[in-house]
Amino acid sequence: MKLRLKNTPEQVELIKAMASRDGNVAREAGEAFAAFLGPVVNKVLMQAGTASAVYTDLPFDEDDSPSIPLDLFAGEGEGYVSTWSQTVAGGLPTATVEGFSEMKVSTYRLDSAVSFLKRYARRGRLDVVSKAVERMANEVLIKQERNAWAVVLKALGSSGRVLEKAGGADSTFQLSMLNALVTSVKRVNTSYAGGSTTDAYGLTDLFVSPEVKEDIRAFAYQPITTSNTNLPDSVREGIYSNAGAQEIYGISIHELIELGEGQKYQTLFNDFYSGGTWDSTTDELVIGLDLTKDAFVRPVARQAESGGTFTALPDDQFVSRSEKIGFYGFLEEGRVCIDSRAMYGLTVSNA
Repeated sequence: MKLRLKNTPEQVELIKAMASRDGNVAREAGEAFAAFLGPVVNKVLMQAGTASAVYTDLPFDEDDSPSIPLDLFAGEGEGYVSTWSQTVAGGLPTATVEGFSEMKVSTYRLDSAVSFLKRYARRGRLDVVSKAVERMANEVLIKQERNAWAVVLKALGSSGRVLEKAGGADSTFQLSMLNALVTSVKRVNTSYAGGSTTDAYGLTDLFVSPEVKEDIRAFAYQPITTSNTNLPDSVREGIYSNAGAQEIYGISIHELIELGEGQKYQTLFNDFYSGGTWDSTTDELVIGLDLTKDAFVRPVARQAESGGTFTALPDDQFVSRSEKIGFYGFLEEGRVCIDSRAMYGLTVSNA
């Protein structure tokens, strides 16, 4: 995501002041810029990330020990529930069987540091400073997304609720596949609800690769035949006018670049999945989620001074003779799946 600083006289003077040879002036300017930097990066993380659409934030005070009342979030009053989380950033998500009580959550710090030469600041090079801010935001975003989706993919791979090759020999995504997935979702939730359909949840969101999204866009001009029933013209027109169908059967469609043959999320899922006929080199993964449940929770530390979740500070490792200015930023968060009934998957054979 691109970031640009506004080219105003005040902004330029602040940038120049960070390179002042007067240590007090440079320090004050650096602290002022860092205070501005934190909210900007936090806004980027919320808007540019896909995981923010999946996880519900659970803020807690920094230096506190976050916990989740499972009886409220899971919607059950007795028994046990399997949760998925990771204790360190980049670690393997693991399952824990918990009773319906307070669940303590492990969190970890995600950080990034950037620096640039003082001469760029003295010249008022806002483009260089903007690139530094952009680099910091993107580094944290990549780490954040990978950790968030690792929990989803691990829980999905171990759930046993992936319809393999739902379309049989078909090499494209078909409506019949989605229809079969919706039925599977209903059956799973009905069984958990004790045989009653009144409390059964559905499917709200699909996360697909660009190739599967291409198949969906093709619905606009390629007739779909299932049981001798063609897709109505009005539906195809809607797909065409909405630039590729953001919604089918009331289910929102999201495109993930990281899904697809040889892509990192699909490769990660391949490491987690224990299914029999899945082939990551020829099959496409489609992730279905029920976001009406608060099944995915993100405990995130709220900083005492700023009240924000991302903190940026001047980097004091650079001595005067290095002629560099630096900043570092961090946030503390965790990712937890507390109800695996909210996730489903299917694979599309592209062999």
